[in-house]
Amino acid sequence: MNSTFTFRLLDGFDDPLINKDIWNELLINNPENNIFMTFQWQKVWWEIFGRGKLLLIVAQQEDKIIAIAPLFEDGQMIFFAGSGGSDYLDFIGNIDEPDLLDGILNMAIEQVSGFLGFRFYHVLENSKTKCNLKKVAQKKEWNFYEEGELPAPILAIKEFPEKAEQAIRKKSLVRHEAWFAKNGILKVEHFQRSEEILPHLTEFFDQHKNRWAQTNFPSLFHDSKQQLFYRRLCETLSHTEWLRFTRVVWQDNSIAFHLGFNFRGNFLWYKPSFNISMAKRSPGEVLLRQLILKALDEQAITFDFGIGDEEFKKRFATNTRLVKTWGLYPKTSEK
Repeated sequence: MNSTFTFRLLDGFDDPLINKDIWNELLINNPENNIFMTFQWQKVWWEIFGRGKLLLIVAQQEDKIIAIAPLFEDGQMIFFAGSGGSDYLDFIGNIDEPDLLDGILNMAIEQVSGFLGFRFYHVLENSKTKCNLKKVAQKKEWNFYEEGELPAPILAIKEFPEKAEQAIRKKSLVRHEAWFAKNGILKVEHFQRSEEILPHLTEFFDQHKNRWAQTNFPSLFHDSKQQLFYRRLCETLSHTEWLRFTRVVWQDNSIAFHLGFNFRGNFLWYKPSFNISMAKRSPGEVLLRQLILKALDEQAITFDFGIGDEEFKKRFATNTRLVKTWGLYPKTSEK
């Protein structure tokens, strides 16, 4: 097929050629559209964590944008914007045409003096990006590597509704929730708007820091940039209906929090915390049960546990996907 594409390097996220509606509509063409690939997430991520040079490239056909590559260069390497804190990343739109991905990557390379290679983090295994990158590598006679993988368990609610119902009836979850209900007043609050969420974020950050203080994995919220990112993200997503912030309250005290999302039916377990002083009563399990209940109430397609192979995820997941990291290098470059 002899298709004619044009490629353009945008002047950042405020370039008049692009907007959130055009961008997010293209996500429909991705096998797993997700919150991390939305215009809003990518823009806020770049504003807070961006480094090096932003390479925001669009591909057009007959003046219509058909694909977006949110990339950046750092240390002569090119990565997806969002690399760091984003569970799933990919190109935006359909990049299956033979010359399309090649043209995007060529434009990116032209912007980098001393270009060394591409490293694409956290691409879902069912994405066509692997095959498309491999074709580009063969055409250019470049090296193409798999550079790691991570599990991403999910509870497929729509496919296995009986498993979701079984999850909320698991004895340990029901028992722990019953203890709190029997021994005091237990409340669960769900918020979606920034004006409801922002007043609770400082307490959430502090609880998260205390939760992880005695482990080998200190809380990300010791970093003021991370706190700023989540505040800004809540403000940006306030009216999208994607935000999900949950507070579990017992005896007027916050015993657990969760900041996550429901994006087009994918209910994402993302940043949980619980009061470590009550760990023996498992407030985290109360939180988990309430979130699965919420996902069921919203008729979510999946309850996505995100990346990571923690044991509790295996108890509830119906299947585990993999996210891959792909490297693409000129043969004169060292991996």
